[in-house]
Formats: sequence, C-alpha cells, structure tokens
Amino acid sequence: MEHGIPDTPNGVQQLMSEHLQALSRLVAGGLADPAAAPAPAAAPAEKAPPDIRIRYHHGLEAIGAAIDEALADARKEILTAQPDGPRPGPVLDEALESVRRQIAGGIAMRTLYQHTTRFDEATKNYVRTVSDYGVQVRTLAEFFDRMIIVDESVAFISANETRTNAIAIREPAIVRFLKDIFERSWDRANPFPFVSTHATRAAEQVIPSLRNSISKLLVSGYPDKQIARRLGISERSLQGHIAAMKQELGAHTRIQFGYELGRNETTLIL
Repeated sequence: MEHGIPDTPNGVQQLMSEHLQALSRLVAGGLADPAAAPAPAAAPAEKAPPDIRIRYHHGLEAIGAAIDEALADARKEILTAQPDGPRPGPVLDEALESVRRQIAGGIAMRTLYQHTTRFDEATKNYVRTVSDYGVQVRTLAEFFDRMIIVDESVAFISANETRTNAIAIREPAIVRFLKDIFERSWDRANPFPFVSTHATRAAEQVIPSLRNSISKLLVSGYPDKQIARRLGISERSLQGHIAAMKQELGAHTRIQFGYELGRNETTLIL
C-alpha cells in the first residue's frame, strides 16, 4: 500500500472517478465551456480578465498547439500517462520530437504505459531512445485516462470519450490532485523492459497482473469491449486470456467461468 490507498488498479480508478465527479461539479458551478454558453445580450463596459484555470481545447490541432506551448515553457518535469496499449510508430516519433529539446536539456520526464506495450517493437524502440536521455518509463495493467502534467503548473486531460477535446487545468489544487494520482500509479508500476529477447520474461511478469485485472472487471460486470479498452488490448486478445483462465479453473462455459471467478473473489475477501 502506498500513500494510504489500496494497492490495486480499482483504488486508483475509484479516486479518479471521484475526482472527475468533483471536476464536473466545478465546471457546472461556473467554469463551464465558454463555447457552450449563450452569448450575452449586451457586452459590459469593462470585461473582466478570462478565468484561465480551466480552459477547453476543441480538436486535435488545438490540443496539440496548447500542449506544445506548455512543453516549451517546461523547466523541471514532464509527466505523461498514455493508456490504450501500443501506439503507432509515427505517433511515437512525433511524441519524441515534441519533447526532445526539453529532455536533452535536462528536464526530467516520466511516462506510464500499459503492460501490453512491453511486446510492441515500436514502443520498445521509443523507450530505448528516450531512456538514453534519462526518461523513465513504467507500465501498469490498468490506470486512468490520458494525462500530461508540466511542472506541476498545468495538466491536460481528455474532455470526451474520443479524446478529440481536452481540458487544460491550471487550478493548483486540481493539478496537485492529478499529480498525486500519477504518483500513486507510478509507485505500483513496473520498469519497462525493451530488449526484444526478454519478451518471454516480460510475459511472465505482466500476464498474471493482466489476468487479475480481467478477473476483477468481469466479476464487476464490465462487458468485454470495455474491459479490452481499459486494459489496452484487442477483444480478440481478451478472449484468448479468458479461454486460458477458463481452462485453469476447469470451466467449460462462460456461466460456469463467471461462477468460479465470483467464488474465488469471495474466498479471497473472506
């Protein structure tokens, strides 16, 4: 247990869910998206300076420009969380170019990926390159949504499910909270192995954790599509893990498998 929360993916997910609910209430209380607000009947004589604590960015181009601006001002540390499994090679190349000057200049950087990236050649090549600059990379089975934090002064999080909108947060209390969420996950994560010959060893290290997460999510009632997305794997890969888990438990049907999983969870709790 680290920092006073359960050492499980569900602990971080619960905290993140509570934060997002609080953030929604904050937005509803007066920091709503300016684009969604009705136009005033008449402009005031003197306009108050805009509140920049929470700012919406619509579209990938606008998001990228806002992140690049924040990175250009980085002085101490860049934290990034990148879920959804392996990312395409060109995306990783672009990510490297966006931070190359900062990390070459001695700015610290830490990145969280999901376990499935351990088996992706493009990601391993990226990690090998950034590690030469001193960047630290770790992986988890499951964690919160995509996030970037620069110098504990600004945090970027997704504003919709497709991640085509984002929110830049400069409210110090919320940025500190998000950084704490990152740190809790970082403490539980494992260092990224990127040597190709260690793929078997990587599987031995991460598959038990991955299947434990699958078990918990199935018992909690999540559908396969949502489980696959949360763990950064394809539905086909998920079905392969479920088939292996069914065999281990001696289950012949999905119903029997669910019963055995639930019984095992109950036994562990008792």
